[in-house]
Amino acid sequence: MFRAKIQLMDSLQKLEQRIEKIEERNGKVESDKAWETSFTRRGLLILFTYLSIGLYLSAIQVKDSWLNAIVPSVGFLLSTLTLPFFKKMWLKSIGK
Repeated sequence: MFRAKIQLMDSLQKLEQRIEKIEERNGKVESDKAWETSFTRRGLLILFTYLSIGLYLSAIQVKDSWLNAIVPSVGFLLSTLTLPFFKKMWLKSIGK
C-alpha cells in the first residue's frame, strides 16, 4: 500500500512536470503569435522592404528609385492586411 502511494506520487509529479512544460511551450507560442501579428513587425518589414528595394533600384540607377520602391512596400502592406481575412475563410472552408 505504501509502495502504491509512492508510485502514485511519482506519477503525479511527472504529470505536473509535463503540464509545466506544456504551459511553458504555450506561453512561447502565444508570444510568437503576438509578434507575428504585431503592427511593429509589419512596420519593420515594410520599412526594410522599402529600404532594400530603394537601395537596389538606386544601385542599378533606376530613375526615381525611392519613389518606385514604394510600390512593392505598399503591396507587402496590403498582403499583410488581407492574408488574415483569407486565412479565416480558408480555415472555415476546411472545417477547422
